[in-house]
Amino acid sequence: MQLTDTQFNLIKKQFKDLKDRSPFYAKKFDSIDLGDVVTQADFEKLPFTDKGDLREAYPLGLAAVPEEKIVRIHSSSGTTGTPVIIPYTKKDVEDWAIQFARCYEYAGITDKDRIQITPGYGLWTAGIGFQAGCERLGAMAIPMGPGNTEKQLQFMIDMQTTVFTATASYALLIAEEVEKRGIKDQLKLKKLVTGSERSGEKIRQRIIDGLGVEFYDIYGLTEVYGPGIGINCQYGHGMHIWSDYVYVEIIDPNTGEVLPDGEWGEIVLTTLQKEGAPLIRFRTHDLSRIIPGECACGHNEHPRLDTLTGRSDDMMKIHGVNVFPAQIEELIQEFPELSSEYQIRISHLDGRDSMRIYIEASGSVDWAKASKDFAARAKSKIGFTPLVKIVELGFLPRSEKKTKRVYDERY
Repeated sequence: MQLTDTQFNLIKKQFKDLKDRSPFYAKKFDSIDLGDVVTQADFEKLPFTDKGDLREAYPLGLAAVPEEKIVRIHSSSGTTGTPVIIPYTKKDVEDWAIQFARCYEYAGITDKDRIQITPGYGLWTAGIGFQAGCERLGAMAIPMGPGNTEKQLQFMIDMQTTVFTATASYALLIAEEVEKRGIKDQLKLKKLVTGSERSGEKIRQRIIDGLGVEFYDIYGLTEVYGPGIGINCQYGHGMHIWSDYVYVEIIDPNTGEVLPDGEWGEIVLTTLQKEGAPLIRFRTHDLSRIIPGECACGHNEHPRLDTLTGRSDDMMKIHGVNVFPAQIEELIQEFPELSSEYQIRISHLDGRDSMRIYIEASGSVDWAKASKDFAARAKSKIGFTPLVKIVELGFLPRSEKKTKRVYDERY
């Protein structure tokens, strides 16, 4: 992706005193004179920042402003290690709300809508981001937070909710409950906005059919404001990323080489206006590509990222073969008799790794034949034969947050 003059000027402005403001970057760029970064090639030689770097700065080592300018903190979950604390200034909070309101606008949501917000509040960036964008837009916020499905459905009907926001996993659970109770005709839902996890085409279609909504995906992560730095427009394919706030690169996850538009790789983000904790060349580990060409919506100043295919750190190594959950999801799409829900369990027994895949059937199915056919198709795609078991619809757990699909029991 070519840096625009505006983007590069914002980066160079930030570089002027970054090492003076930020002990984190003073250490990271100790042997680098940021004043020498005058071309895109110079910029692309700068070292990447990774989540491990941010963890080492716990708790407030990422701050690039005096403490009195920090008005809020947010944090990653910390489920895989020390949490990352991200400080926000007043401007950061306002900028995030502007970006999120723009997401709603791209989805055709207006101040006439009623937005039911189910992602979690607190240190996590989700719920408060959805709400701030809603209030900035002028729509009515219904701040439910996660869980309590009975009350969610009651409010959805009583408040005549028109926009539902959730993880894809919780949206699926809600869609199944709506279908089970036969209450779809009581809903006024028009649009669904999801974030926080990647969802395959089969899940998306089940939700669309179950709730009768337009489906919108937002993008974002705690380290870079939170959800709301991009969304797919009403013309569908790809997520527009707000290029006035974030610069996007796609790199080869193995070599770090910057890839041309259209090629698949890992998303790397640089913040352009963030004050509290600016990020320079942050490796997200999310896998996608920049979609070349123009979008029918006309907003070509904001590049489009393709649907995420997974994460570079989601890779499973079995029998010397690299396997990604997205490959299993692609296989499931080839079998109309199978549902979207699956679970992978990897274990080590008698000196040998094994992969078991549990997949829900979508209706009446010859379970034994479907298991055999899927295992055979999987071998041709991933190079070895997994153990496959087809189970009844609803057998696998549902989640009000993100669904855990891979359990590695080898460690």
